[in-house]
Amino acid sequence: MAILAADGFEEIELTSPKEAIESAGGETRIVSMEKGFIHANQHREHGDKYKVDLSLDEAKAEDFDALLIPGGLFSPDALRTNETAKQFVSDFFNQEKPVFSICHGPQVLISANLVNGREVTGFPAIQQDLKNAGGIVRDESVVVDGGLVTSRSPDDLGDFNAKIVEEICEGKHERQRDSVTA
Repeated sequence: MAILAADGFEEIELTSPKEAIESAGGETRIVSMEKGFIHANQHREHGDKYKVDLSLDEAKAEDFDALLIPGGLFSPDALRTNETAKQFVSDFFNQEKPVFSICHGPQVLISANLVNGREVTGFPAIQQDLKNAGGIVRDESVVVDGGLVTSRSPDDLGDFNAKIVEEICEGKHERQRDSVTA
């Protein structure tokens, strides 16, 4: 699984799903705008730094089974304005692969025009943004629409992680293609 993040991601929203995936026998790779390290946040405090396995210029969606976009205040903001990041995310939809996003992570999906007509959730502060982008917002711990799985916050990680493992086992999702705009 590719984990798409940049500086300022919410640490637990990357580490907890990563651990769940690896405990279930999956592999993860951190993808970011540049190689080197990205720095986590723990709420508003600085967290640890994490090694980037692949830059967006090196990463290809076809090399992965699924995509995870953690939240945080700064990472999604940086990714949503990066054309290569938006195309990388769109490629997972085009290839009908599962996409998981939590907290502020769905902001990247908004900017890639991938939520229109989809059932989604996110951190309460971005739920109106999701509605404005055409999403059908549900205030639930996890919302599944085809292969798109969204969640609200670190408080929901237990449900989110369980759904990640379940969805990866299902494989491709035809519904992903239906919502991608050209």
